[in-house]
Amino acid sequence: MTQAKPLPVNTEITFTNRIQSIDLLRGLVMIIMTLDHSRDFFHYGASMDQDPLDFDTTSPVLFLSRWITHFCAPVFVFLSGASVYLYSSKGKTKRQVAFFLFSRGLWLMLVEIFIILPLWNFNFSMVFLQVIWAIGLSMVVLSVLQFLPYRLLVVIGLLIVGGHNLLDRVSVGGPVWASMIWSVTHKTASFPVGHDFMITVQYPFLPWLGIMILGYALGKIYLPSTDPASRKKLLLSMGFAAVALFVLLRWSNVYGDMHHWSAQKTTLFTCLDFIKTTKYPPSLLYTLMTLGPALIFLAFAENISGSLKNKILVFGKVPFFYYILHVLLLHTLSWMLFFATGHHWSDLDFTHFRDGSMPVGSGYPLWVVYLGWITVIVILYFPCRWYSNYKKSHRQWWLSYL
Repeated sequence: MTQAKPLPVNTEITFTNRIQSIDLLRGLVMIIMTLDHSRDFFHYGASMDQDPLDFDTTSPVLFLSRWITHFCAPVFVFLSGASVYLYSSKGKTKRQVAFFLFSRGLWLMLVEIFIILPLWNFNFSMVFLQVIWAIGLSMVVLSVLQFLPYRLLVVIGLLIVGGHNLLDRVSVGGPVWASMIWSVTHKTASFPVGHDFMITVQYPFLPWLGIMILGYALGKIYLPSTDPASRKKLLLSMGFAAVALFVLLRWSNVYGDMHHWSAQKTTLFTCLDFIKTTKYPPSLLYTLMTLGPALIFLAFAENISGSLKNKILVFGKVPFFYYILHVLLLHTLSWMLFFATGHHWSDLDFTHFRDGSMPVGSGYPLWVVYLGWITVIVILYFPCRWYSNYKKSHRQWWLSYL
């Protein structure tokens, strides 16, 4: 009689506990994200009059300080999809999953507009539809798509991520509503409403939906029935394949990104141009460049241990809570520094988005950005740890929305 093979002890995969490797990667990207937003609030001009990816004005350090944060949005959306699959595997019916995705997606869309946007600049004359909004809308659409067979859903995700760049040069004229629908779907654009109101679609949802669907598909390999060694092998294969495909397509300059790389003033800047891919909307090359290394990281993350891992996990377990607090704290710190350096309330500029209402052209050296980044992470570790423990010991329904 053949003896049943026991499941490995250290899989970190159960139906009652969170998957630590996913939380670890999510926590890491939340920390990296804070660097980008610290730059928005503290650096000279930030996103208003100095593009950190513009080779005419940037430096390698500034470029890389922005570029490394490109991993955040796609990895977070990808892991959100995986979390949805794991949520659906815990004895939930398709209808229950659909209700949760639809309601939470709608909630996130409203939060982006009425809570997060005002925290950035307290400007109520414009609406920027950004990453939280795109995640919310993708969840609403996925609430319907998750009824499809698993393999068909994988094909749809691959077609969206791999093929949406064919739509890059498509433009829709005619009625404003038609242009806005197309912008929400695939093309960044701004739409004036009346004389003093503006709606800007910064994150068209279609490519983000594709990334979320692929993350949903990935969730299946994190079920307890999957052998950890097989999962690691699969993650490594997919990760290295994505990186190889990125290098091949990027080198060819044939397809996958509207921005073609070219020889620059130095070899270093040529290399930087090679990895300068399009985020708005996320191109195929941008997605391969970011998700490939993320998959490789996940392959090794289950064997990582130590106190640093435990601290990063805290942020990965409460991403929404952390997101709200970090914007509020960054804005507060930027104002404190602004007033401490001799400025007054009348010097603030509420006519633009981001930069914490700082006047265009104001700001501080890059070392201040890094100091602010570290300060925010240290301060927020403690409320995030408290909230993580609270969620672990409480089961109120509203906790799943925060």
